[in-house]
Amino acid sequence: MSFLLVLVVNSFLVISAILFHYEVLYHLAKRLASIHHFAPRIRVLFGVIIIFLAHVIEIWLFGLGYFFTLKLDGLGKLVGSVSEGGSLLDCVYLSFLTFTTVGYGDVVGEGYVRYLTGVEALTGLILITWSASFIYLEMQKFWNQPRGSDNQ
Repeated sequence: MSFLLVLVVNSFLVISAILFHYEVLYHLAKRLASIHHFAPRIRVLFGVIIIFLAHVIEIWLFGLGYFFTLKLDGLGKLVGSVSEGGSLLDCVYLSFLTFTTVGYGDVVGEGYVRYLTGVEALTGLILITWSASFIYLEMQKFWNQPRGSDNQ
């Protein structure tokens, strides 16, 4: 039963992060093409900042997932340099390390919560590369465009 609960929670977090990321990129692509009063390079910079913020929100989503999973009996705990029981900030810190695949190892999950770290690492890798591809394509559209040009 515990594994089934972990599977449901993990699936919900992954699907939520992917759908959120899709929506951010979809709306960002439409907005970048429509803000002609900014220089093309500023539009690309704006896109990078929005994507960065989207990643931070996704990381916090997974951090909340860790936090609430740890509150359920028998699903695991955080070990290492953490406060008693794993505070919300400990969970978000683990999420930052896992999403970006840095993984220092000073905080690790134990028990069923370990599965979330694996799923988050894969999700983070996919979303970060998706973002990099998006920015690359936007740079190709806007980077060498003369200021004030409306050519898309």
